[in-house]
Amino acid sequence: MIRLLLAGAFVYVAYRVTKKVIDEVPDTVDPLLVPSQGDREALRRQSAAMGVEPQR
Repeated sequence: MIRLLLAGAFVYVAYRVTKKVIDEVPDTVDPLLVPSQGDREALRRQSAAMGVEPQR
């Protein structure tokens, strides 16, 4: 029973810390955008043109 209470307290503290860290991130930060399919193809062609095999 004590282990269950300790685990619950740990989960709650981790939740609060994570929530505080997320709230401190400014709103001006843009998320990382996934490159479009055309960009991936261009990078693949560029690697092949340079004599380097693309990593898969």
